Parts: sequence; C-alpha cells; structure tokens
Amino acid sequence: MRHIFIVLALLSLTACKEDKAADLPRPREVTDASVAQFCGMALREHAGPKAQIFVRGVADPYWFSTVRDAFAFAMLPEMPKSISAIYVNDMARAKDWDQPEPGMWVEAHQASYVIGSRRLGGMGADETIPFGDEAAANRFAQANGGRVVRFADVPSDYILPATQGRP
Repeated sequence: MRHIFIVLALLSLTACKEDKAADLPRPREVTDASVAQFCGMALREHAGPKAQIFVRGVADPYWFSTVRDAFAFAMLPEMPKSISAIYVNDMARAKDWDQPEPGMWVEAHQASYVIGSRRLGGMGADETIPFGDEAAANRFAQANGGRVVRFADVPSDYILPATQGRP
C-alpha cells in the first residue's frame, strides 16, 4: 500500500509540473563519468536502457544502469521524494540496444513499458523496458514476451520483489 501512495504522489507531482514543462531540467547525456546510483559502476559498462532522475536542489541527475533501478529509487521510502523529472531511454527510437544513442530520452511518465519480457537489462535481470511509442512497445512484447504497462501501472512487486506478501 505504501508503494501505491508513493507512485500516486509522484503522479500528482508530475501533473502539477506538466504545465511547467519548460521548467523541467533537460535530460543529460551519458558520459564516461556517469555512474549508477546503486551499483557505483559506469553506465557504459551495462547494456540496455538507462535512466536519470533529477531531484530538486541537486544540480546533477542520479544515474541508473537499468530503468528498473530508477523505479526502485522512486519507490523506496529512504530515497529523496522531491523528484522534478525522470528520463528513460526511448527504446522505440534507439538503434543500439547496448548503448542507446544521445538524444534517445523520453520523460518517464510519457513512456509505455514492457515488463516480464525475455530481454534482460544491463544487470542481467528483468528490466522495465521503456518505449516512447506504445505501438512499438506492443510489437516488442509480441516478439519478446511480456506485457505493456504505463508508468503508474508498473507493479511494485515487479520492481521490489522482496515486498511481496508485505502489507
């Protein structure tokens, strides 16, 4: 239940911010200095879609070697909640799965996600694969298994499996 509240809070924050899209920080590009928040490794060491989260009052984004890790950051109660923007790689436009090209970002709430597919993320685990185009997400799911969901519908137990069975 707590995770549902967090997701709803993030959605309401985003709804307030949609009118002020020009105020959102612009996505950054991955560089050799981009280090993943949870594993401490360079993003370029991991294949697949990446993510970045901007928190108010922090100049640089938090980087994530998997999109699933970015969802975990947003759901975990001990992480900052003053999120101003979340960007994920748009795998509908990316030509290189391993290292999506510069400019392949979409605001996370605007994306569709394939969960439960056979395609693993950069850490060799299940991934939350983002697509800026829902039709592309559906084609990917037909070819690779899984199902298509929107940001608010990504189950917390898919992101944080240890929460299964908790109230």
